[in-house]
Amino acid sequence: MDIEQFRRAGYQAIDRICDYYISLRDKPVSSQVEPGYLRRALPASAPIEGEDFQLIADDYQKYIIPGLTHWQHPSFFAYFPAACTFEGILGELYACSASTPGFNWSASPACTELEAVVMDWTAQILGLDKSFYNTTEVGGGVIQTSASDSALIAAVAARSRYIREHPHVAMEKLVLYTTTQTHSLGKKAGLVLGLKVRALEVTAEDDFALRGETLEVALKEDVNAGLHPFILVATIGTTSSGAVDRLGEIADVAKHHPFLWLHVDAAWAGVALVCPEYREACQLPAVNTYADSFCTNFHKWGLINFDASCLWVRHRKHLTDALDITPEFLRSKQGDAGTVIDYRNWHLGLGRRFRSLKFWFVLRSRGVNGFQKYITDCTKLNARFAERIRESDQFCFVAKPFLALTVFRLAPKSHPHLTTLELNTLNRAFYARLAARSDIAITQTDLNGLFCVRMAIGAEKTEEMDVDRALDVIGQEGRTALREWERTCGL
Repeated sequence: MDIEQFRRAGYQAIDRICDYYISLRDKPVSSQVEPGYLRRALPASAPIEGEDFQLIADDYQKYIIPGLTHWQHPSFFAYFPAACTFEGILGELYACSASTPGFNWSASPACTELEAVVMDWTAQILGLDKSFYNTTEVGGGVIQTSASDSALIAAVAARSRYIREHPHVAMEKLVLYTTTQTHSLGKKAGLVLGLKVRALEVTAEDDFALRGETLEVALKEDVNAGLHPFILVATIGTTSSGAVDRLGEIADVAKHHPFLWLHVDAAWAGVALVCPEYREACQLPAVNTYADSFCTNFHKWGLINFDASCLWVRHRKHLTDALDITPEFLRSKQGDAGTVIDYRNWHLGLGRRFRSLKFWFVLRSRGVNGFQKYITDCTKLNARFAERIRESDQFCFVAKPFLALTVFRLAPKSHPHLTTLELNTLNRAFYARLAARSDIAITQTDLNGLFCVRMAIGAEKTEEMDVDRALDVIGQEGRTALREWERTCGL
């Protein structure tokens, strides 16, 4: 492909992307293909001779788009949102237009320097303490692939710090703390590092949040057993319930265990800190006072295309002490002088994508006001949804609605004496009906033995009419599931 061919193919690609978004509302939310569809459609091996690019571009439309689940669809309410904006798309296009591995400053100075700048920009708009800024040259921020990577890197740094201060402690004595509502990233970090993981119990009575008393009991038990808890992964906005762990209570206990690293995972809810009115509920003062590291994903609820996970640490030296390996061929005058950041020592890999460019594009294009409007619009839509659930005689909340998340279940007032087992059976049937539909995407979860449904609003194109339609669909499928359950039970 020469320059002029690339120019024509690029124009067509942009046109087709625009057409995709124009028609998005008319598409089914979920892909309708069957497993293995693509292998059956494509040749068994790559072509010997190169093919015309127009054929390749047309095959994208023919084979790939039908296999996409449309996360930007106005009726996509599953999991958590996955951001995708036109500014972010263009940022990615420019970023991949020149190969920039970014493993040290001299590999492409703009990659390193822009990342350091936009991580301070994002820290500022979220209200993070200045100790997390790169300009301090003590703390700092770095873009990671995902919140799972961020948690793993925090665990590596915490383990290194703990062993450095306690050199006679055996690895098998270390314990990583999560809660029973922590994302699987906590268990994954323990699995990768070969460490014990203890999930501390949380209850519905505490809104599924970790309390200081629970942590205190666990620490006493484990220390008395000769174990060494070295990190706690706390959460602001858990996946299943939107729970916010009580960071102040946790810190009151942790101060008696100064080498217990506090990592705060706010993968979804953290971006809401851009709005001052949500900072108290999201415990920003406690984050700024107590957290050793903090993570939020701008590629979830932050308008920046995947991957865009932000990790800030209060003391960057704990990262570099754990991860700095610099063979002779990676040394540079600037790195040796300590005048630049070499981000390869802030993550597990060597090379890095030029991810800061899309941050720069989106932050400048939207501005703080644009981010705030997006977050508040989503939250208002969820309040509209939650109010209808609250007023319903069909449904009830399983957790308090939080920001743009509502967790609920079918609990008809016409059958007030159903057991947990009966309600779970009914709700599984109800969710199966929702999951079978192609015009809405929504996910299920389990909260301490209660099967329930999650409604997470975040697609930028979602409007009131989409939420109202979702309510109609949910109500209709709830009534049908109840009738079928009554018929099965002979009621």
